[in-house]
Amino acid sequence: MIKHVVMWKFKADVAEADRLEMKRQLEALQGVVPTLLKIEVGMDLSGKPAAMDMVLCTEFQTLEDLQAYATHPEHQKVVGFVKPLVCDRAVVDYEA
Repeated sequence: MIKHVVMWKFKADVAEADRLEMKRQLEALQGVVPTLLKIEVGMDLSGKPAAMDMVLCTEFQTLEDLQAYATHPEHQKVVGFVKPLVCDRAVVDYEA
């Protein structure tokens, strides 16, 4: 099992509606990208300076399945929506 975790920090001027739309678009990938087994998207509640604003946790059977997700056209549409909203991104992929 491969777990893919991404965390983002939003730009200061990003509206709450855009934040919620990003979450909605990410969650909508479930059932659309065949190799995506599980997806969970969360917004930070702590408000701590070191905290990121949003986290994505996904699961795949193999690294090849993760790569298929990364290049899937529907995922790429979401990437296009997300990039202008964020100023920082961190990623971890690991085997569970």
